[in-house]
Amino acid sequence: MTSLLLAGECSFWALTGFGFNRTEMPSSSNALQALNDSRANSRSFSILYISYPLLAISDESAGGAEQMLLTLEREMALREYLTTVAACDGSQVSGRLFATGNPAHATDTFEQREREHCERILDYLSDHPDEFDLIHNESGSFFRHADRCPVPVLATLHLPRGFYLEDWLHRSSPNLVFNCVSQSQARTFTDLSNVIGVVQNGIAVERFPHCGEKQNYLLWLGRICEEKAPDVAIRAAKHAGMRLVLAGQVYPFSYHQQYFEREVRPLLGAGVQFFDSPLFEQKVALLRNARALLVTSTAEETSSLVAMEAMACGTPVIAMRRGAFPEIVADRQTGVIVDDVQGIAEAIEQASNLDLAICRRRAEEMFSAWRMADDYAALYRRVIAAHRTRAA
Repeated sequence: MTSLLLAGECSFWALTGFGFNRTEMPSSSNALQALNDSRANSRSFSILYISYPLLAISDESAGGAEQMLLTLEREMALREYLTTVAACDGSQVSGRLFATGNPAHATDTFEQREREHCERILDYLSDHPDEFDLIHNESGSFFRHADRCPVPVLATLHLPRGFYLEDWLHRSSPNLVFNCVSQSQARTFTDLSNVIGVVQNGIAVERFPHCGEKQNYLLWLGRICEEKAPDVAIRAAKHAGMRLVLAGQVYPFSYHQQYFEREVRPLLGAGVQFFDSPLFEQKVALLRNARALLVTSTAEETSSLVAMEAMACGTPVIAMRRGAFPEIVADRQTGVIVDDVQGIAEAIEQASNLDLAICRRRAEEMFSAWRMADDYAALYRRVIAAHRTRAA
């Protein structure tokens, strides 16, 4: 793998990382008073971001919701919002970290970790009801506790409708609103009156430099589980006679681990190279150098950060015609949308003839972190104003 990462002008050694200024939650009343004084003198809001509870979040996170939270929180902190992130101990954030407990290293301990995560947040909110203007929930589940929160809760729905419990979605709490991340997803939530808009995800485009010289391999990158279907990408690459780099992380769920051992590991080797839990710089190098990115998910994906990242690097994306992929990838311009696995081999050849500069331009124009932050800033103002009007 070293030869791949070091080859050519697009080696990741030439890239620079992004520094974090991590600060723990204040432990004294003086520190908290200083925070409140700062907030009172600022026109910006104090936002509590709630992360997925399983693992610490950082640039190396494999999950899209975790990556999106980090990118958004970084942008809002740069705009002098007072940002706090509730996440596992060891997380790296731009504002303050409210550590809710240790990451779940043991298999199948999500429910215990999620319970601890929620309880610590709710306890803190009970003791500090006036500290935040809004809670932005990215965890996928905390929003069911909105009726216990003293401020409005904006819950971003990152998953397809079928991944949520209907009872949670239909719980009525006047301080709870949802937003979707794509138009295709929003069409599946039209029955919910408190879905107030769509904000497409974004990426820090400047952290994914364009590269016009590609190497002769395909890339699959992401969270390794059955619905993401990396085994499909492996078979498609072999059918096309192309080398595949498979890069990602297996989460500590037994069904993810069993899927990897049963369906993926036997296919490794012989033109398939596995890169376990790549660092951010390695991920960028893989994206920049790849001839094309394969996105083979069998789910109705609501977004795809990795597709946005690939396009920013000038790397075409080959994706299935489902979910939000046709909203993200401009067919025959920044990649190829296929109807089935059999179409991937032909799409690889088609992708080789695309103008890579158009890929970069689409990422800059549509999927920048700055645009996403603008959209959420407008949504925050709207939600907070509505809450204050109800409370008056």
